[in-house]
Amino acid sequence: MKLKFNSPVILTFSLICVAVFFLDKVMVGTLMPYFTLGHVSTSNPISLLTLFTHVLGHGSIEHLIGNLTFILLLGPIVEEKYGDRRTLLMMIITAFVTGILNLLFFHTGLMGASGIVFMLILLVSFTNTKSGEIPVTFILVALLFIGKEVIQSLATDQISQFAHIMGGVCGSIFGFISRPGKS
Repeated sequence: MKLKFNSPVILTFSLICVAVFFLDKVMVGTLMPYFTLGHVSTSNPISLLTLFTHVLGHGSIEHLIGNLTFILLLGPIVEEKYGDRRTLLMMIITAFVTGILNLLFFHTGLMGASGIVFMLILLVSFTNTKSGEIPVTFILVALLFIGKEVIQSLATDQISQFAHIMGGVCGSIFGFISRPGKS
């Protein structure tokens, strides 16, 4: 038996998240601002990059492990069904959409891959469907996960339920407009 790098996009993304987290610890917190969406300015190109890189940063080991658990569980299924390129494109679009909408509607920072997690959760329910079908599993997953986030958004915490919901919306849209099949 030999090891197989079976899901290059998901595994590379996960390894980068782990590297960013531990390098930031070694660098005593000086790296994480490059992986946290805060104030974005067109005069600072690095701040523009955080519209995409915020999904690579995590505030704690629990945050990192929680996100990677779902990403490593669901991501390879999505990547196998939709292909490497489409999976990467969907992750980039989700990062950008959650980042832009967070800037437009909130005055808080944004960090972590939770939007990607929710995109994968909703998208995976489309992997065994045919054109013109709406999977019942999608409806139930959407009601459960997005409904839970709406209810939890009423609590005061450091979690961006909005990013979770927007990630789920992105996954739903991708599921409806992009049928499985390698690109």
